[in-house]
Amino acid sequence: MKVSVNWLRDYVDLQLPVNELAEQISRTSVEIEGQYQPQGKMKKIVIAKVLSVVPHPDSDHLVITQIDAGQAEPIQIVTGAPNVATGQTVILAKHGAVIGNGVKIKKGKLRGEVSNGMLCALQEIGMDDAIVPQPLEDGIWVFDEEDAKALTPGEDALHVLGLDDYILETGITPNRADMLSMNGTAYEVAAMLDQPVKMPTFTLNEAQALTQDTLTVKADARMAATYAARVIQKVRVKNSPLWLQRRLWNMGIKPVNNVIDAVNYTLLTYGEALHAYDLQSLPAAELHVQMASGDETLVTEDGVSRTAHPGDLLVMSGQEPVMFAGIMGTAKTQVTKATQDVVLEAGIFEAKTVRRTARDQNLHTESSQRLERGVDVDQTLVALDYAAALIAELGQGQVLQDAVVAQVQKLDLPVVTLHLSRLQAVLGSEITTQEVAHIFEQLQFDFEQQGDAFVVTIPSRRWDISIEADLVEEIARIYGYDRLPATLPVGATTPGKLNAKQQLIRASRHVLEGLGLNQAMSYVLTTPEKAQNFKIQLDQAGEPIQLAYPMSQDRQQTRSSLLTGLLDDVAYNVARKQNDVALYEQGRVFSVQPGAVQPIEKEHLAGVMTGAWQTRNWSQTAQDVDFYTVKGLVEQLLTNYNFVDAVRFMATNQRLEMHPGQTADIYVGETLIGMVGQIHPITAKAYKVGKVFGFELDLQAIMDLPKVMDQYEAISRYPAISRDLAILVDTAVTAETLRQALVKAGGKYLKQIDIFDVYTGEHVPGGKKSLAYTLTFVNREQTLTDEIVNTAMDRIETVLRDEFAAEIR
Repeated sequence: MKVSVNWLRDYVDLQLPVNELAEQISRTSVEIEGQYQPQGKMKKIVIAKVLSVVPHPDSDHLVITQIDAGQAEPIQIVTGAPNVATGQTVILAKHGAVIGNGVKIKKGKLRGEVSNGMLCALQEIGMDDAIVPQPLEDGIWVFDEEDAKALTPGEDALHVLGLDDYILETGITPNRADMLSMNGTAYEVAAMLDQPVKMPTFTLNEAQALTQDTLTVKADARMAATYAARVIQKVRVKNSPLWLQRRLWNMGIKPVNNVIDAVNYTLLTYGEALHAYDLQSLPAAELHVQMASGDETLVTEDGVSRTAHPGDLLVMSGQEPVMFAGIMGTAKTQVTKATQDVVLEAGIFEAKTVRRTARDQNLHTESSQRLERGVDVDQTLVALDYAAALIAELGQGQVLQDAVVAQVQKLDLPVVTLHLSRLQAVLGSEITTQEVAHIFEQLQFDFEQQGDAFVVTIPSRRWDISIEADLVEEIARIYGYDRLPATLPVGATTPGKLNAKQQLIRASRHVLEGLGLNQAMSYVLTTPEKAQNFKIQLDQAGEPIQLAYPMSQDRQQTRSSLLTGLLDDVAYNVARKQNDVALYEQGRVFSVQPGAVQPIEKEHLAGVMTGAWQTRNWSQTAQDVDFYTVKGLVEQLLTNYNFVDAVRFMATNQRLEMHPGQTADIYVGETLIGMVGQIHPITAKAYKVGKVFGFELDLQAIMDLPKVMDQYEAISRYPAISRDLAILVDTAVTAETLRQALVKAGGKYLKQIDIFDVYTGEHVPGGKKSLAYTLTFVNREQTLTDEIVNTAMDRIETVLRDEFAAEIR
């Protein structure tokens, strides 16, 4: 929320500099996200009066004006403003002035006529289009006649417009919704500075006629805990006075007219959601609140036609909806310059329904923001009366007697007991009874002392306080966190260490980073289509978790794989000309079993690579990533786990999102732990990327598998014997299948199998391929003899001939 420091001075006597005020609020209450002065570095911008306007002799759209800027002689200004006229009070940027965006104004000539400055629109002195009452195309800003009477030519326009104010942007946390109003902020600042606070006062003058004779209202208490309305008749709708417009645009709200501005001003003052209707535009002389059926269509004040969803909360007049309750009304019933009688509505609508409707309709307003978080139930009718009195004053209207009320929420103020001994124990401070009592007085909390206990009645504006711990926090922050002593916890200390799961996860990260991959962190939520992709277990029974109220279409379900998020990251980088990408992510995937209450969470590890793996330089050419690059990384990672059972890569064409000829399932023994391969070209095209290779591992399955403890193995003192073996087999036989056969037949002395050649083509029959291996035998106990190796080679050749019809070459 934006907080005007000048407005805050109406409540509290602020003597300290704005920087110190912001720093104290940050330390005591809520974060200050920013502070600024709207005028920035602008200067030499003054109030001026137009003395005369004559056509430019050499232009059909320019005029020459003589301007009284408080100097001895008038200033000549040439302008193209379509609305300039004699007698107006305007804004003048003099020669040498600096206006919005640092633009400097200098004396010059326009079509041969001297111009000594510029007449300004509000946008030209740095004000945002979103908060300026008048479009730039309409010309310069002209002060209303009533406002102009109090202005003097030559007066500082930045001061008159309130641009010399300081604005604090507060980051309101959900538990401090009371600070979404100037009243609530003032209570907080007064307590912080230990000063009295002056709340706004008003007098409501009512006519003899009764409101109930003009309007009726009704609402179910489950939909609107409080619901009431007033009628103000014979209102003159016009522009608001400058003081009101100034406060609104400094708080980020666009002035519209005196009725709507009074409603918005009351919202900012009290934090209560009000709405004004044109009585003559209502379909019936009654208002009631009801749930939408889903067939209702409303053209809201922003000009957008919206269809209500079932369960949305609507304000109806007769059979016609006139408002999304607590959010925005219809264009048909809004107050305009033609309005004569105003219906002013106040309500506390069910917070969850307002939040859902605002999200579903993408219609977040100042009112919905407050109703979603909670408002002061004791001030709703006070705010209604305040706004009615202000509208009557600004528009010379008559407030009909008594509000019509459907119901008013009854609130029993909570009473919380705080024990001094407990407070001292929690804060570690010898804070005294007198200090605690004084802090409650600063906060304006009513309390009674009963021994060392304080029985505190919590005011309705502070609905975030309900237990003793809340009061401890209130005392601590007002007392000052910096005044609390620093103490170490008492008790036995234990050294911290990583458990087995944490050790494995951290070691996995170190390995992948050592191999050249960078860590990524992707969104846990994704689309329903992506949530079904890249599952390790294709027959997995669980389904992704659907969010009841997703924030966007791209974040509806929990992920079942990390690869979907990593592919988003690759696409993001490739779109920005970063074509060589190597990323990994360690995180959780989620699923829910049919009928289960709690979802299943599993730790996964995944990686993606695209582009060049080895970049080009003076001594080597670039080397693009391929299947074997990624497979080699995975093999190194799995080697570090020291599984008891062997790791196997089994080719598969069953994964629809992966390339059918370059994908393998990864097994340890008979346990499927992951997959590795190329992302299917169709899938990659959907992400707008080229060739991408990736892997995903089930870390939970890996952690559950038996492993060999790390141990040192001495280098053999006895020489190894190597034999080369070349065979001719059918192309359908995979190298992995042959490797397993070689391991089984080779015996206990076969320690290493290296494939160094794969060949098809000339001199090789069709449907065949030639494979060449180097087999290494080692006996760590004694010298290995040729007879033992020859016997092993004979067994290997026999198995190859019998099981694979291999030809030994």
